[in-house]
Amino acid sequence: MDQLIHSHGGIHCMAWDEWEQLKAEARAGSERMRLNMLEPQPSGGGAEGDLKVNQQDLAAVGDSAFRLFEGLGKHGRGAAASTQEAAKDLTTQEFELGAALSTVEKRWDKQLRSLLDACAHISNHMDFTRNAHAGDEYFIASTLSSIETLDQGFDRGAKN
Repeated sequence: MDQLIHSHGGIHCMAWDEWEQLKAEARAGSERMRLNMLEPQPSGGGAEGDLKVNQQDLAAVGDSAFRLFEGLGKHGRGAAASTQEAAKDLTTQEFELGAALSTVEKRWDKQLRSLLDACAHISNHMDFTRNAHAGDEYFIASTLSSIETLDQGFDRGAKN
């Protein structure tokens, strides 16, 4: 009985010893197999899961993103008109450089818009996060205050 695991309808029969050997090989091989992940890298930091962010950090990131957004918005397209004009003139004079310069200008504009969108997204997200956490802090503080008031009432009732 301990020699066969299952024999039914063409399913492979396996000896118990063979089954135990396969299980042992699988256990031994599991240390070598890593799916969808890299081996953990030493971080040099403290324990995992101890990410801490304060309001000043969030404000600084949001402010930097906003200042970058403003600066790029004001100065990022400064050369667009002259670059387009130069590309047009070079193309009219049958220089291949004209088409290349036009391509560079279009690519710059596309990348600039992408960067502006990213800066706006970061700035807005930092503002939202700061406000959400402030709301959470208020809720937690008011809940704890209510519990403390309730506890004081129970304590007074127990003394009477």
